[in-house]
This record gives sequence, C-alpha cells and structure tokens, in this order.
Amino acid sequence: MSHTTHDAGVAVSAIPSPDEGLTPAELAARYGLAVSGARPSLVEYVRQLWSRRHFILAFSQAKLTAQYSQAKLGQLWQVATPLLNAAVYYFIFGVILHASRGMSHDVYIPFLVTGVFVFTFTQSSVMSGVRAISGNLGLVRALHFPRASLPVSFSLQQLQQLLFSMIVLFIVAIGFGSYPGMSWLLIVPILALQFLFNTGLALIVARMGAKTPDMAQLMPFVLRTWMYTSGVMFSISTMMADRPEWAVRLLQVNPAAIYMDLMRFALIDGYGASNLPPHVWAIAAFWAVAVFAGGFVYFWKAEERYGRG
Repeated sequence: MSHTTHDAGVAVSAIPSPDEGLTPAELAARYGLAVSGARPSLVEYVRQLWSRRHFILAFSQAKLTAQYSQAKLGQLWQVATPLLNAAVYYFIFGVILHASRGMSHDVYIPFLVTGVFVFTFTQSSVMSGVRAISGNLGLVRALHFPRASLPVSFSLQQLQQLLFSMIVLFIVAIGFGSYPGMSWLLIVPILALQFLFNTGLALIVARMGAKTPDMAQLMPFVLRTWMYTSGVMFSISTMMADRPEWAVRLLQVNPAAIYMDLMRFALIDGYGASNLPPHVWAIAAFWAVAVFAGGFVYFWKAEERYGRG
C-alpha cells in the first residue's frame, strides 16, 4: 500500500516494494531460498551421505572404543559376550535338550558358536539402530548432516566388532577339525551381504524408533523370537525332518538362517551343501539388496522430521 511522508512540508509518495503482494513461496523462489532442514532429493542425499563417509567411520570407531571403556576387560567383552552366550546355549540345547541330534560333537560346537556370532551381528545392529536417532537427539538437533549417517555408522560399528570376534571363531573351527580352505574365502561376500541387510534393518528401525521410543523396549522380544526360529541352536533340516517340506523351506529362507548357514558352510568341514536351501546365494543377495534399498528409501522419506517434536 502506498503512503505519504512529510519532509519540510513537502508530500512525497513512498516507492512501492517490488516484493509487495508476493506469497512466501513466491518470495523464496525469487531469492533462491529453501526451507531449513528440507529433505533433499534421493540422489543428492546419497551424495551428501558419501561426503560424510569419514565422519561415519570415525563415529563408529569412537563408539566401538567407548562401548566397554568402563569395564576392566575392555574390548575383550566383544568376544567374551557371544562366547558366554554360546556356552549357555550349548549347556541348555546341546546337553539337556540334545538339539545336536544328527551332528557329531566336533561339528555341533563350531555350528553353535558360528550361529551365535552371526546372529549377534544382526541382533546388535538392530538394537543399536533402533536408538540411533532417539539416543542422539542432541547431535541431530545441533548439526546439519544426513541422518542416515547414524544407523549406517552403528551397523559399521557392529561389523568391526564381528571382525574382531572372527579371530575366536576361526580358533574354535580349527580346534574342532575345520581347517582353512578355499571355502573360507566365501566369508567375505557373506559378511558383505549380511552387512547390507543389517544396515537396511537398522535404517528401518531407526525411523520407527525416532517416532516411537518404546520400540527399543519391544525389540528384544522380537529379536529373541526371531533367534529361536532361525536355527541358531539347532539344524532346521534335522529338527523339522518330520514336517512338510514347505515349512522347512520357509524357515530356511529366513534371512538370519540364510547368513548363518552360509557362514557354517564356509567354515565347518562337516556342514555340507545339503543343509542349504536351493538357490541360497540368490536368496542371500535378494534379502541384502531388497532390505537395504527399501530401508534406505523408507528412512530418507522422513529425513526432515528427525529431531523435531
């Protein structure tokens, strides 16, 4: 609206603003402004995430170092915890319930230890992922960075922890007669596929946990149920021998069972291909790619809402 001012008795008409009458959206477009914290395109988001790769690696290493900093044994708990779990499961399932049926003592112990270590990798990735946003709100609200950096970093932390623990797994396998061979080279693609799968899961539960913090309390029950149906302590094909074949196959294509059985096949001489479902590598790749891609897009769609509210 035009108005007049008086200077020394002379009326002067004010010059109308060129922005007068424009909506906020039109003003933003005119001056190249963008909404603070707006979600970038998917391609741009991937580019931003890649540019933060050094932060992701450093953050995961710092978290790994700090994880057991208050314990006297320090980083040894990375190995001691799954080993103690394996010892408990061996006593309950191997000695009391005889879940080792069909397997010799020299096969069952590395079978069990491998299952515990590999499933713990997925379990820990999910548990750390569900708290990735809700447990780091100070960082999320203080700094601008792609929020996917946090669940990816936590998954990377669990991968580093597993790699440290693999030394013990190798010792157990060798101690029970499974010596290094060409099949051990399969460990690399197996871990790569499982890492992709775990990261996708971490991204999914990170978004869920950011909106509903109670997910962190519910998740242990979900993971415990998953563990008992994935053949960590027993061979699915042996324990389900009297069940319909479709039921056996359904349990065997469970992603946790797929990655455990592939690792057992690679490490244990007495665990042959007959224990694996058909097309096992295709199924493993499908789970990895589908869950990672789906989880990444699912997490990205809520990017602008993390840390708000």
